[in-house]
Amino acid sequence: MRRPTIVTVDDDPDVSAAISRDLHSQYGSEYRVVAAASGEQALATLARLALRDQPVALIVADQRMPAMTGIELLRQAETHAPGAKKLLLTAYADTNVAIAAINDIGLDYYLLKPWDPPQERLFPAIDGLLTDWRHANPDRAGGLRVVGHRWSVRSHEVKTFLDRNHVPYLWFEIDRDAEARRLVELAGATTDHLPLVLVPDGPNLRSPSPLDLADALRIRTRAEQPLYDVCIVGGGPAGLAAAVYAASEGLSTVVVEREAPGGQASQSAAIENYLGFPKGLTGSDLTHRAVAQVSRFGAEMVLAREVVGIEPRGPVLGVRLAGSGEVEARSVVVATGVSYRRLAAPGLDGLIGRGVYYGANAADAAQCEGDEVFVVGAANSAGQAALNLARYAKRVTLLVRGGALEDSMSNYLVERIVATANIEVALRSEVVGCGGDTHLESLTVADRDSGARREVPASWLFIFIGAAPRTEWLGEAVARDPAGFIVTGQDLTSPAYAARWALPRPPMALETSLPGVFAAGDVRLESMKRVASAVGDGAMSIALVHRFLG
Repeated sequence: MRRPTIVTVDDDPDVSAAISRDLHSQYGSEYRVVAAASGEQALATLARLALRDQPVALIVADQRMPAMTGIELLRQAETHAPGAKKLLLTAYADTNVAIAAINDIGLDYYLLKPWDPPQERLFPAIDGLLTDWRHANPDRAGGLRVVGHRWSVRSHEVKTFLDRNHVPYLWFEIDRDAEARRLVELAGATTDHLPLVLVPDGPNLRSPSPLDLADALRIRTRAEQPLYDVCIVGGGPAGLAAAVYAASEGLSTVVVEREAPGGQASQSAAIENYLGFPKGLTGSDLTHRAVAQVSRFGAEMVLAREVVGIEPRGPVLGVRLAGSGEVEARSVVVATGVSYRRLAAPGLDGLIGRGVYYGANAADAAQCEGDEVFVVGAANSAGQAALNLARYAKRVTLLVRGGALEDSMSNYLVERIVATANIEVALRSEVVGCGGDTHLESLTVADRDSGARREVPASWLFIFIGAAPRTEWLGEAVARDPAGFIVTGQDLTSPAYAARWALPRPPMALETSLPGVFAAGDVRLESMKRVASAVGDGAMSIALVHRFLG
């Protein structure tokens, strides 16, 4: 990638020189630093960079400038540099204005002046902003290429795996791109072999499984040690938090994840109520940061491997993997989370992966540009997805079984949905049928009160309903309630489950009916089903693991 640009804007020559000097010294080897003395001059600079197709990574603007305030400049800068991160330099008296700008213009960060010493106050903030920008704008030159069908189940699986594992790639649609057809011919393949994944330094992959992809990309798919202190099953927020605390406290730790790190949270376009991030952050960003922490402390991550069973083996526990292989550990944390419940509607199952999807990656929105999109659900995940999809779709219809969004969705999301012109909310509505040959083409929507039905054209349906725990692999080894959620702690002493606990000591708070096995996050009975509570569960589980290991 050409060197991205950092633009600084301040009308005070001394302050402008100081910020430029500090940024040059820290980031000059990777970024161009361009200074502007006014908002007008900065806008002209941004227009010139846009004309040259030069990427702008960060705009640092002072708030108190006479002709144009920093916030006014950053609002107008969206025209020329829509993806740039925005940092406002402000005085203490203007903090309320800066906080309001987080909602008004999507301000990423504000910093009080003076920022000395920059190593403590300026650089850490900018490091985070530039890391996020780099993550959102990877250099794809010479990288992975994927050729496939827009409405192919396997193509969607491949793209989802790559997106969720933060692997940059270029997508070529076989029915739209001449280059796609050329690549298939060069690879000696046919359309029956799609999706075709062209790895720069490895063999071409024809319709690969997630495990094939992981192996080709040198993503770890096998545990390296014969025995661990703790094996964490599931790499969502609870599992990643458990891994950070376990590894940082000296426990040999392995995380086994069947798909990619982050769980359902990684697919969220915005998590806005997570403590410490006033602007919010994407699920992908949160996952990226958590995985970096896990790696920093030395925990292993085994990806694209599904766990199919667990069994006590004297002083250790055996965790069996699908196909072949296993992991042995002195303790286990189950953090497999939940999946969306299936929607029962005629014609729907045959269209899954071909216009019908359970959940949605933030990256899915761009492919819906100009189309009619429907979202089923009324929880926060459905609301965030609707807002993200509305950035590209012609119209998004949110289908809600209940009578009010406020009954199940956070107020801040309800307000934003109501204020978005191309989102329509259909209350007391449900999908009762799907139509289409090669992909979704229509939906039948019923009014739950009158029973009236209407057929509407639709290319995309994203479903966010209920929570089904991923616990079937536990079999009879671990007590679960009728819905499949894992029973832990005091709940094991109730008459319904008391017979499942065999030790003279009482079970610990997150301990399951199998001693040494703990449950954390959404998979646990009576859990909060929030990212923050899942992280708390993960941290708490390791404190209990320490106690169990003695």
